Amino acid sequence: MTSTLSVFADSPARHLVCRGCGATFELAAQHACYECFGPLEVGYDAEALAKVTREQIEAGPKNIWRYAALLPVGTDPATRVTLDPGFTPLVKADVLGAELGFTAPLWVKDDSANPTHSFKDRVVSVALTAAKALGFTRFSCASTGNLANSVAAHAARAGVPSTVFIPSDLEPGKVLMTAVYGGDVVAIEGSYDEVNRLCSELTETDEFENTAFVNVNVRPFYAEGSKTLGYEVAEQLGWRIPAQVVIPMASGELLTKVDKAFTELVEIGLVPPTEWKVFGAQSAGCNPIATALHKGTDEIVPVKPTGIAKSLNIGDPAAGLYALESVRRTGGWMEYVDDDEIRAGIQLLARTTGVFAETAGGVTTAVLKKLVETGKLDPAAETVVFNTGDGLKTLDAVADRVGFTHRVKPSLKSAREAGLLG
Repeated sequence: MTSTLSVFADSPARHLVCRGCGATFELAAQHACYECFGPLEVGYDAEALAKVTREQIEAGPKNIWRYAALLPVGTDPATRVTLDPGFTPLVKADVLGAELGFTAPLWVKDDSANPTHSFKDRVVSVALTAAKALGFTRFSCASTGNLANSVAAHAARAGVPSTVFIPSDLEPGKVLMTAVYGGDVVAIEGSYDEVNRLCSELTETDEFENTAFVNVNVRPFYAEGSKTLGYEVAEQLGWRIPAQVVIPMASGELLTKVDKAFTELVEIGLVPPTEWKVFGAQSAGCNPIATALHKGTDEIVPVKPTGIAKSLNIGDPAAGLYALESVRRTGGWMEYVDDDEIRAGIQLLARTTGVFAETAGGVTTAVLKKLVETGKLDPAAETVVFNTGDGLKTLDAVADRVGFTHRVKPSLKSAREAGLLG
């Protein structure tokens, strides 16, 4: 694959940097450090970032590409592989806030409004734009569902073949939403962590030499797409950062990148200097990061995931240590909730905001409630919670908890007998 800086010349990105030892490498299809095997992320030219203005951003399109000057893949629309996601609603959650005892504003960042109905459209647009620049001719991923939806849709739009790999026990809705785009869908009889391991091995084979696995060999670019959630929240709040954010965790990367986005905005002067707290949300069926925090350790013990929040079921989270660092540094916390609490969280969010979340959103809402009840999160401080996917993808989670409230015949008499007229 192409590995020269020239393909990213119209970008503030300058190199890849190891999050462990700090070693730097050129911008290329590489995700692990050759020195210490630590994960890589994109490093930027601070002077280039400092030139970005609010006016420049506000004049851009109403999608993630308004932040192109802060991303690693350049500003030329002709180079993009994208469904133009982003600029999703920031919902004022007054009824939910009142029910939970908030005296400060509570908001829901609703990323179910993206083209394939999850935040993954952000990361895929950035990753596949980088993949195209690097010369890859097939798109792929290891996925718990939402990422597969997005990769398959992006590939279809771009006219590029796709092959996605998913656990065989995914929710039927997510399987259908991937297969409908016409690419190859490979069901693996194993957990997501086993799927991811297989994909890592495939990147080393001749048969997949020209394949971009968005969350493996182009992962550093993929992860940067999550920053746009943080950028948007700050812009939608009038260029300020909320005091508290609650974010669902699978690998932990979304949480770290929202935190990184806030840090960048302060450093380059787009928002006033401020402090914020980051809170992480996990399912009790897959909670290795939260468990490590509760035990006061950096040792994240892999688990075999269970439970209904399958989009969060990563038992060996790649960014777990960095999520712990973000939460500890900002003074936040992590919690986890069981399946019944998740279902109740889905219903609570829908009933009070009109936002129907998938199970990950149920996790975040239930954790928000738990954080307030345990005194870990301050209801007198402005808070944003993140809904990362659409409830239509996980209907089974609440199918036996909701339904008809009345059943009547088509007559006034029947309606009156059912109590509908008083």
